[in-house]
Amino acid sequence: MKQIQYQYDPEHFKRSDPNKYNSSKLKSEEMILSLGPQHPSTHGVLRLEVISDGELIVDVVPHLGYLHRCFEKHAESLAFGQTIPYIDRLDYLAAMNSEHAYVMGVEKMLDLEGKLPKRIEYIRVLVAELNRLASHFVAIGTYGLDIGAYTSFLWLMRDREHIQRLLEWLCGARMLYNYIWIGGLFYDLPVGFEERCLEFINYLKPKMVEIRELIIENKIFVQRTANIGILPLDLAINYGCTGPVLRGSGLKFDLRRVDGYSVYPELDFDIPVGKGEMGTVGDCWDRNFVRVLECDESIKIIEQCLVQLMGDHKRTRDFNPQAMLPKKVRPQAMDLYFRAENPKGELGFFFRTDGRSDVPLRVKARACSFHNLSVVPEISRGAMLADLVAIVGSVDLVMGEVDR
Repeated sequence: MKQIQYQYDPEHFKRSDPNKYNSSKLKSEEMILSLGPQHPSTHGVLRLEVISDGELIVDVVPHLGYLHRCFEKHAESLAFGQTIPYIDRLDYLAAMNSEHAYVMGVEKMLDLEGKLPKRIEYIRVLVAELNRLASHFVAIGTYGLDIGAYTSFLWLMRDREHIQRLLEWLCGARMLYNYIWIGGLFYDLPVGFEERCLEFINYLKPKMVEIRELIIENKIFVQRTANIGILPLDLAINYGCTGPVLRGSGLKFDLRRVDGYSVYPELDFDIPVGKGEMGTVGDCWDRNFVRVLECDESIKIIEQCLVQLMGDHKRTRDFNPQAMLPKKVRPQAMDLYFRAENPKGELGFFFRTDGRSDVPLRVKARACSFHNLSVVPEISRGAMLADLVAIVGSVDLVMGEVDR
C-alpha cells in the first residue's frame, strides 16, 4: 500500500499565511482580494491582501515569505569569498552592483580600501553601471506592461540583450556573474571589450531619446501615472526608502556622491530628482522619470570609464586582476556596516567577525526593496483598485532581496 505523503486540507493555507483581516469583521460593502503571489500580478512571489470598498482601496497588507532564500544563514556558514554567488541571487537583476557593495565591505575590514589598482576600480564601476542600465531597462519595460504598453517592453528588452551579451562575454554568465572578487576581479576585460562597449553606448544614446518619447512623454502613460501613488518626502524618509523611490520624491541623495566610494568621486554625473513636471512630486510618473534620467547618467559614467580604461589605465601584459586576492580572508574582530547605491536603492551589509575564522559570525543584508515595499500600503490607500498594480510597479521590487 502506498503511503500518502501529503493530505490536502483547505485550512493549510490559512494556517501558513493567515490574513490580517477577517471577512466576518468587514463592513458589508468591503471585500478581501488577494493579488499574487503569481509573478505577473505583483513583480515576484509577493501576495497583497487588499481590502476594497468597491473600486477604492481601503488597505493593503503585503505578505512575504514565498521565496525565502535564507541568504543570511548561507553567508554565516561559508567563507567570505564563497558567499559571492549567493549575493548575485539577492537582486538578480543587478548582480554586479550587489557584488560590488559586498566586496567593498569585506575589503574595508581587510584594510584594502583605496589600495587596489585603478584599472580594477574603473572596471568595477563600468560593469556596475552597465548592470544599472540593464536593471532600469527591466523596471521601465515591465512597468509599461503593468499599465498595458507592450512595445516599450520589447524595445527595452532588445537593448538590455546587448548588455547581457557584453557581460556574458566578460565572465560567461548572463545574470549571475561571480565576477567582482575580494581584492580584485575574476578576470580582466576581454580584448576588444572597451571598443565593443563604446559601440553599444553610441547605439544606445538615440534609443534613449526614443524611449523617452514612447513612454515617459506618452499621453496615456502620463494619465496612468501622474498624481497616482504620491509619496511625500517626509514619509519616504521615515520609511527608509532609498534609490529612485526616494529621489522621485525630490531628495538628491545618492550614495555614489554621499559616500564617494570606489572612483565615483573622480567621475562627472548628476543626480536626477522628481520635480512634479507632469503631476505631483513623488508620484508614479516621477519615479519612472528618475530611472530614465539615471540611464542617461550611467551612459555618461560608462563613457568616462572607457576613456580611462583605454587611456591612462589601459591593459598591460603584467596586469593581474587577481594579484591582491587574499589567500585567506580573516578580518580582525569587529562590527562593520558598508553600503552602496544599487539600482533600487541602498544595499548595505552588516558584518560581525571574531578575528579567528574566515567565516563571519553574522552577515545582515539591508535590502532596499524591503524598505521600499513597506511604504506601498501608505501610498495605496484611497487609490483606485486599477491603480494598485501601477503603484507597486513604480516601486520596482525584486523579491530575491525582500525574502533574503
